[in-house]
Amino acid sequence: MKTTSNTSINKLLIANRGEIACRVIKTAQAMGIKTVAVYSEADQDAPHVSLADQAIHIGPAPVSESYLVIDKIIEAAKTSGADAIHPGYGFLSENSNFAKACDVANLIFVGPPASAIELMGSKRQSKLAMLDSGVPCIPGYQGEDQSDQALKNAALDIGLPVMLKASAGGGGRGMRLVDDANALEEAIRGARSEAMNAFGSDELIIEKAVIAPRHIEIQVFADQDGNTVYLGERDCSIQRRHQKVVEEAPSPAVSPELRQRMGEAAVNAAKSCNYVGAGTVEFLLDKDENFYFLEMNTRLQVEHPVTELITGEDLVEWQLRVASGEPLPKTQDEIQLHGHAIEVRLYAEDPAQDFCPQTGDIVLWQPAEFEGFRVDDGIQTGQTISPFYDSMLAKLIAYGDNREQARHRLIEGLHHSHLVGPKDNRYFLSEILSTDCFRLGEATTAFIDQDFADNPSMDSETPSAEVTAIAAYLLSGQSEWSTTSLGAKPCLLHAAVGPDNNWQQRVLIQHEINADHQIQTSVQINEQIAAVEMISQRSEGDLEHCEIVVGDKTYALTYQLYQRGRLNPEKHLYLSIDGQSWMFEDIMLKPVSSEDQISGDDLKASMDGLIIETFVQPGDQVTKGQPLIILEAMKMEHSLTAPRDGTIAELLVESGQQVKARQLLVALEKQSPEKQALDEQAPVAEQTA
Repeated sequence: MKTTSNTSINKLLIANRGEIACRVIKTAQAMGIKTVAVYSEADQDAPHVSLADQAIHIGPAPVSESYLVIDKIIEAAKTSGADAIHPGYGFLSENSNFAKACDVANLIFVGPPASAIELMGSKRQSKLAMLDSGVPCIPGYQGEDQSDQALKNAALDIGLPVMLKASAGGGGRGMRLVDDANALEEAIRGARSEAMNAFGSDELIIEKAVIAPRHIEIQVFADQDGNTVYLGERDCSIQRRHQKVVEEAPSPAVSPELRQRMGEAAVNAAKSCNYVGAGTVEFLLDKDENFYFLEMNTRLQVEHPVTELITGEDLVEWQLRVASGEPLPKTQDEIQLHGHAIEVRLYAEDPAQDFCPQTGDIVLWQPAEFEGFRVDDGIQTGQTISPFYDSMLAKLIAYGDNREQARHRLIEGLHHSHLVGPKDNRYFLSEILSTDCFRLGEATTAFIDQDFADNPSMDSETPSAEVTAIAAYLLSGQSEWSTTSLGAKPCLLHAAVGPDNNWQQRVLIQHEINADHQIQTSVQINEQIAAVEMISQRSEGDLEHCEIVVGDKTYALTYQLYQRGRLNPEKHLYLSIDGQSWMFEDIMLKPVSSEDQISGDDLKASMDGLIIETFVQPGDQVTKGQPLIILEAMKMEHSLTAPRDGTIAELLVESGQQVKARQLLVALEKQSPEKQALDEQAPVAEQTA
């Protein structure tokens, strides 16, 4: 590497996008370093492009044609006059060939040596190295024989349950938990396919599954002279699809003595591969305080802000100083931990639909702002969320003198941060933070599947009658009422909630003159009638905050009315109450589209994406839940399954085809009315990852 002593960085290219690109740009600029952004066609209006001092276009939207093309990144650095490259996380950040290419091009790579990336990038090789270094490891298989039969035999020898893992990467991709021998073959196929698509290698390792452990990681840092320190731990146990959604520091399960033992093991792991820069050593921690090496991430982690908040250090600044040849800013004895920090990841996804990624336009993004609350984002109002990249939009982080203060601040921040557009997981996150299990610091990696599965945020819960009444009241245009609008007005509310994302409710709104000669409003839903009145309102940017009385109960809420469509703009309502939000529209006068007439016999794409594989042909007999198509979206594979038993009438897509959300993919032969009445309707494909 070209990170020789006292090699200053004058101009830095950030080989990434989204919030991490913005994060690195801000610190670099604060240090007086000029910054260069790169962007694909899909990101030309993204915040990181305008934030940087210079921006260079590197190709079409697919990552394989832009952010993952090493030659394009190197050429952009040369063209811009950059002397260093920060890889961020994801994309090329853990690609040893990229680090080598930077070295050949005489560019400073802000990261570890290529040899360390190569070693730790292979779960098989890194585990062997850790065993040699005396770092505790989980029993498993890291053999060179990668045949399906060898993997099946190894899994059975280890004993189920086992975890299949992509050797070349992480983030939940290429990972399968197997507890049934009959499911091994399909799990190996799925893990291989996902690993190859994500990392370019289908090599797998197998580990004995540690049931309900904690996921604890240690932040390490090393300079070019071999000085290595650890900056405490992070607890990342709360995960969905093997991907972290809540992280905190310090861990409520780690004592000072255990922290020292784990920290020293992490430092040994870093020293064993001559590490330089920021790295994270991940461990599984069981209930008896035994810990086992998982992997080492050779980059800055998504969750690094919680470490920054409890140490008072800027880890990106540390990275840039170490890459310039400077010694570590602090010794181990000088690193102190203060307070508590918790981070949640804001995703464009629907927790009620198995965390299905969401796409679409951001009508409004207005995060909360107050002391002890931090937002690292890479989105803005008017931006389009595409299917080409990871669905994470922002990180919301709270700091407090203690864990409970940080928890309360984060819940408040979630409730007062508003995203109007694609579905997101704010309600899901605030519900996690509000559980007794989390409050008591008892959550393990099994938390979401075992302790949280019945939470309302995991369900396609339809709006209550009171929420529906409020939505109808606001959509009816209360500010426009006059004596000329007296009488009854019917409306048909629609929201993308419920099992088929097509909830509808007929409502009758009545405006009358009361005894005080004021307009009084009541809302009728089915046979229930309630008076509705707004008693206070204030504006904040594009949002309205108000109190509305329904019957005898008062609701504090936030809303926005906005228009969608160009020729015939339709009025839409964003409504947020107690951390839960909905998107409503009145479709009473909306014409029925051909899309809405597609029957439950048809399988439609659950999101924008790429068809990876099809498993059926016209004439095939299928059963409900049988995989028909593999769809790739936001770097994850999703299995689209048959909505019912039947016969394939038509297959309308092929492998390699890009499709849009709700696009017709497969048609089943029509059922008789009698049979149809018995079967469940499912207009939108189910998906599993």
